[in-house]
Amino acid sequence: MTEITKETLFSSNTQAENEQLSILKRHFPNCFDKQGAFLPEKMAEALQSNGIKTEKESYNLNWLGKSYAKILKDRQPETLLAEDIEHNQKPENQNSENILIQGDNLEVLKHLKHAYKNQIKMIYIDPPYNTASDGFVYQDDRKFTPQQLVELGMDLEEAERVLEFTAKKSNSHSAWLTFMYPRLYIARELLRDDGVIFISIDDNEQAQLKILCDEVFGEENFVAEFVWKSRQNKDNRNITGASIDHEYIFCYSKTNLYKALRGAERDTSQYSNPDNDPRGNWASGNMVGLLPEDQRPNCHYDLINPKTGINYGKPKLGWRYDKNTMQRLIDEDRILWAELPTGRPRRKVFFNELTEQYTGFSSILGKDIYTRNGTAELEDLFEAKYFDFPKSIQLIKQLIEQAILNPNDLILDFFAGSGTTAHAVMQLNAEDEDNGNRKFICVQLPEPTDEKSEAYKAGYKTIFDITKARIEKSAVKIRQDFKETTADLGFKIFKTEPHFQTTLNTDFDPQIDFLPKTDLNDKQLHTLLTTWRVFDGCRLPEKVQNIDLVGYTAYYCRQHLYLLASGFTSENVKALIERLDNDKDFVPERIVLFGENIDSAMQKELAQAVKTYANKKGLNNLSVLARY
Repeated sequence: MTEITKETLFSSNTQAENEQLSILKRHFPNCFDKQGAFLPEKMAEALQSNGIKTEKESYNLNWLGKSYAKILKDRQPETLLAEDIEHNQKPENQNSENILIQGDNLEVLKHLKHAYKNQIKMIYIDPPYNTASDGFVYQDDRKFTPQQLVELGMDLEEAERVLEFTAKKSNSHSAWLTFMYPRLYIARELLRDDGVIFISIDDNEQAQLKILCDEVFGEENFVAEFVWKSRQNKDNRNITGASIDHEYIFCYSKTNLYKALRGAERDTSQYSNPDNDPRGNWASGNMVGLLPEDQRPNCHYDLINPKTGINYGKPKLGWRYDKNTMQRLIDEDRILWAELPTGRPRRKVFFNELTEQYTGFSSILGKDIYTRNGTAELEDLFEAKYFDFPKSIQLIKQLIEQAILNPNDLILDFFAGSGTTAHAVMQLNAEDEDNGNRKFICVQLPEPTDEKSEAYKAGYKTIFDITKARIEKSAVKIRQDFKETTADLGFKIFKTEPHFQTTLNTDFDPQIDFLPKTDLNDKQLHTLLTTWRVFDGCRLPEKVQNIDLVGYTAYYCRQHLYLLASGFTSENVKALIERLDNDKDFVPERIVLFGENIDSAMQKELAQAVKTYANKKGLNNLSVLARY
C-alpha cells in the first residue's frame, strides 16, 4: 500500500525554520556539522574565497527582548483564519478583492506570508508612537515558561527578564522594539522586490526605528526620511518652549534594484516658445559649473559670443560643459546670450528632449495637509469625532501615487486604525480616468474603545468597528461623488480565531498516534478551509469551487483539493477518480484531507487509488497529504 504524507499544522510546539538559516543550509551545507550546528569559520572561508571581506566588528542595535522578538518572528501562528460569510456574500462585497482582517497583526502577518510572500507592492503603517499619551504597552498573550525560551535559544536570565516586562505591560524602548521587530521582519518578506514600505513615527521612537529598519531592510535600501508638517498652528503648551510641528515617514525599499519612487510631476508652465523655435517649447537652463578650477580645469575657459564678440569670462566654478560640448551647443543654436559682458549666458532646454517626466519627490511632505485635515475628513463621514489623530487621505494618496505605478497593485496596512489607507485606495481608484484597480489589505486589532468615549456611546465598541464603518461610509460617499465609477468599493472581512482543535497537544505525532474523529460544525470546517488554503498559497479573495463527489463536498482552489468533512467513503473515492478522468479543468496537484475526520483505512484506500490513477496517466505531480 502507498504511504500517505502526514503533517501537523500550527501545533503549539511548531517553530518555523528561519528563512535565512534555510538559505544557508541550502547553499552552504559545508558550514554546518552533522548535528546542524553552524560553523562560522567555514562561512568566513567561503566568503573570503569569493573575494568578500569580513569584519570582526560591526554596529547593531541590541535591547532586552531582541532574542525573544526573533523567536516570535519564526513561530507559526497560534490562530485560525475565519471568514465573515454573511458580510462577504453581500452584493457589494462578494466579488471584491479588498480585504479587512480583524486580529493581532503579528498573527495575521504570519498567515499572510504563505499566500502573499513577495506579492505586496506597498506597505504603509502608522504604528503606536510610544508617547506618554497614546496608550502603547507591550501586550503578549503567547504563553512561554523561562525553560521553553531557553530551549528556543535564550539564556535563562534574559528569558526571565523578558517574561517579566511582558507580564508588566511595559512601554519602554525595549518593549516597543520587541513589538515592532517581528512585524517589520515579516512585512519585508511580503514585499515584492520592487516594493516599498512607509512608516509614520515621531520623535519618541524615530532614532530607534531608523536603526531597526537599517537592520531589517538593510542600510542600502533606505530611500528617505520624509518630514511631514503635521501641525498647522503652533503648540504653546510644551514646557521646553519648542513647538513640535512635524512627524516623520520613513521609506525603505525591499531591494535597491529598482527606482523606489515615481518622483514629482515636472512643472511644465516654465516651458514656452517666444522665438518660435521649430524644435518646440523650451526653458532656460543654468550653465555655471559645480567645481573649482583645480578639480575640473577643462571646464574653466573664457566663453565668447561668436556673433558679437562679447567675452563673458569664466565663473569662479567654471562652466558646466567642457569646450567641445559648449561648441556643439553654440553650433546647434542652443545658447541664450546675455546682452552685457557681466551677464551669464544660459542654454535652451527643450521639453520634447527631456528623458524624465518626473523630478525628485521632496522629502518635505504634505503642503497644506495637516492632522486636522484627517480629523475633518473623518468627522465629515461620521458627523462626530470618534478617533484621535487620523492621517489625511490626501497624505496617503501622495505616498500611493509615488509607490504605485501599476493601477492593479496591492497595498497593505497592518495598523489600519481609522481606515485611512483603505479610503485613500478606493478614492484614487475612483478618481482614475481608467478606473484603477489598486487593492488593499488592512489589519486592525479589535482594541476596545473607552466606555466614556463618544465612539463607544455610538455603538463602536472597538477600533475595528470604526475601521469597518469608515470603509463602508467612504464607499458610499465615493459612489455619490463619482456616479459613473466602476471601482471596487466593497471589501471582504476575515478574522483570527483561537484554534478549536483542543484534542491536539504538543506531543501528538500523526505518524504514530491515533486521534479520534473531531466533531466540527460547518462554520469550523469553513474556518479550517480558509486557514489551510491560505497556508497553501491561495489568496483570500480567490474563489473556492465546491466539488460534488456523489454527496460528499470537496473544495478546490489553486490546484489543491480539500477533503474536510467526515463520512468520506469508497464511493466518494470512486467519484473522485472519475472526476479526475473526465473533467479537463479539474487538475489538482495535491489532495489535502483532514486526518481527524477520515480514518487511516480510508486514507490508505484513497492514496492507493490516486497512485494507481497517476501511474496510469503518467502523472508525477499528484500527491495526497493528511493534515492534522
